Amino acid sequence: MHPSFTYSIRILLLLVLLSVKLGACKLVLSNDRPNILWITAEDMSPHLGCYGDPNAITPHLDALARESIRYDNAFATAPVCSPSRSCLITGVFATSLGTQRLRSQFPIPKSHLPFTSGLRANGWYCTNNVKTDYNIQNEEAFVKAAWDENSSTANWRSRPTGKEFFAIFNLMTTHQSRTSAWTHDEFEKEVGGKLSSTERHHAERLTLPPYYPDTLESRRAWARYHDCITLMDRQVGELLEQLKGDGLDDDTIVFFYSDHGMGMPRGKRCLQDSGLRIPLLVRFPEKWKHLAPSEPGTISDRLVSFVDFAPTVLSLCGLSAPLHYQGTAFLGAHAGPPPRFVHGARDRVDEAFDVSRSVRDQRWLYIRNFMPHLPWMQPEAYSDTSIFRQELKLLALQGKLDSAARMYTDAPRPLEELYDTEADPHQLKNLVDDEAYGTRLEVMRAELRRWQMQTRDAGFLTEPQMWARMQDSESAWDVAHDSTRYPLARLLDAADAVGRDNATKSKREWLGDLDDSVRYWAALGFRARAKLDLKDIELLSTALRDTSPSVKIEAAAALAMHGKSASAIPVLIEALHSESRETVLHSARTLELLGKVSDEVRTEMQEALDKAREDESAGNVMSMFIRFSLEAALDSK
Repeated sequence: MHPSFTYSIRILLLLVLLSVKLGACKLVLSNDRPNILWITAEDMSPHLGCYGDPNAITPHLDALARESIRYDNAFATAPVCSPSRSCLITGVFATSLGTQRLRSQFPIPKSHLPFTSGLRANGWYCTNNVKTDYNIQNEEAFVKAAWDENSSTANWRSRPTGKEFFAIFNLMTTHQSRTSAWTHDEFEKEVGGKLSSTERHHAERLTLPPYYPDTLESRRAWARYHDCITLMDRQVGELLEQLKGDGLDDDTIVFFYSDHGMGMPRGKRCLQDSGLRIPLLVRFPEKWKHLAPSEPGTISDRLVSFVDFAPTVLSLCGLSAPLHYQGTAFLGAHAGPPPRFVHGARDRVDEAFDVSRSVRDQRWLYIRNFMPHLPWMQPEAYSDTSIFRQELKLLALQGKLDSAARMYTDAPRPLEELYDTEADPHQLKNLVDDEAYGTRLEVMRAELRRWQMQTRDAGFLTEPQMWARMQDSESAWDVAHDSTRYPLARLLDAADAVGRDNATKSKREWLGDLDDSVRYWAALGFRARAKLDLKDIELLSTALRDTSPSVKIEAAAALAMHGKSASAIPVLIEALHSESRETVLHSARTLELLGKVSDEVRTEMQEALDKAREDESAGNVMSMFIRFSLEAALDSK
């Protein structure tokens, strides 16, 4: 029997069991149950008129805000799409599921069904138009369990007569592709040309964020981003008008939000508010105002995270959330107390490796960078198609950026970042070294550690290491919850030492640890060091023969970056021929960041690139990222 068929059968059986469990909740007459509509925008921060943005032309969303609760402290759990969507649909942090790296496609536990399966089991008709991108293995079966209809034409209108609905419409208009990657002609055809002259944003009149240089290209990029928001605003208005025309606006609770922060430099992929803070509007019609926490047009300062969305929808429908959910409903019958903190995570996106975590309360933002030797603005083939990004790179090389912009472009990054978001809304002044904030820093550090341990943050194994530890029918969740196979406390200690030159003794000891994940973080710690001594070089040279490809690659990277390429480069070339696509990517990215290599090595890299292109054409997404890195490496002079 084909595995995907077996998986589908299991999903259906679990749906039945979940139906029985949720069936314990009182089922009332259909006309006493709400419809729920989610309208989501892509890659957008709260740059709307209703949030006070001076550049915004957003009449429809501003009107919706006057009829809604506006949430001023709503946050995504990741600054990129797939990990965010993984959390939204499961009610669990991507870092707990192992789905925090873009296009990793790890399996998740069979018991972790989409939250919409609970709605379907209790009679709601669920549609999605049309993006899924949940970042999991067997996504096709998962989507079938989630939706009655998932297509570009999916709509509440397809539901059987009398059925309540939960519907999502995903608006791509503000996506990074539109705001940054498309050519001028593509943008004008699909976005700019659809706006009237009064709806267009004029570059010279805009107010720029303080972390952008005031250049013509910066202003053009900012105008383009706001043009996308204006067209998206019109599309929201069309959906709301359709709802009203169908006579359903009095029966439907409407959510509007974006999937993370803006798809612009220093937004998407970053853990500052520009990458994680989102707009969130929730409109309750008169019929359902008893479920609202306050009157229409009011503002809530409650902290809200994407991990809270699934239990909230179930709560609004009178249903209890599964016990494994990690968030708290903020509306409805099962609403809980507001959280004190929300959390964020940045990991590998495409070919760019990273591990950073954040903790945010209503005032303070703390960021912990576990790979501080890498800048926020790493080379990325897709993002670097942006002319504005290209300009930022050039200005950085020329030393023409001020300190606010350099926080994004330069390396190394601080190990820790602490910001007072009330006094410093753009997070430009890092207070981590100010003794006056020492107590606050300790509170945020402790909260990050507590959250990582409690939720079993799975981000401290490399992808090859995670695959190697998973047994048949297991998921990353299973591995992360096994302290024998995943010694998280020790891993956090080893990762904490990266970037700390006073931890040399510990790094040397960890290079000999029995656990290869500890050895990996030790090797990475040496890679991040400014200098190596003879003892370090000796230990790293021994690590080139490690049984773990991840350890070998990091040891090779550390040696090559400190002038010891002769022994290191052959190890990286060997890894390019691995059967593991994740190992190949790790090596390819390392070679890219090393820069110029010999002609002999370039021949080997070209062979690996040819294979990656072949595998990519066969549908292997990871091979696309390998291609990105190897093309960049071969283009370096």
